[in-house]
Amino acid sequence: MPKEAATQAKEKPQAMHELPTDLNREGVAEITTALRRLLADIFAMYLKTKNLHWHMTGQHFRDYHLLLDEHSEQIFAMTDDIAERARKIGGTTLRSISDISRHQRLKDNNGESVALKEMLAELSADNQALTHYFRSAHERARNTMTWQPPA
Repeated sequence: MPKEAATQAKEKPQAMHELPTDLNREGVAEITTALRRLLADIFAMYLKTKNLHWHMTGQHFRDYHLLLDEHSEQIFAMTDDIAERARKIGGTTLRSISDISRHQRLKDNNGESVALKEMLAELSADNQALTHYFRSAHERARNTMTWQPPA
């Protein structure tokens, strides 16, 4: 692909699909951008949680192993609802691992060894950040709404 075409492909805005909604195009774009970033963070959190689950060792192996497995399942369970919400309002969502890496705000942990206490602290901080991102996306959606309930 020529350099100019590659640059244009990167700059091409996300496609929006015509669906019945009370949101204008800018509102759809703003909300789906927030949802795409949130979804990328959830996938990053899922993999980080599974990483610790897979590399768990030590005295409390079984308890932490089961806890992190359950937590990762709960994290992954959120992905479909968020992606489908973006599609339902006419936006697009993530398409690949590289797309996730472009949109995520949570930092990956690529360390060779996983120290239990440090990784649990990192997961806790990431969960707090994820909660903040959820609230921010919710507020953005509320502020974008054009419909007002009857008084």
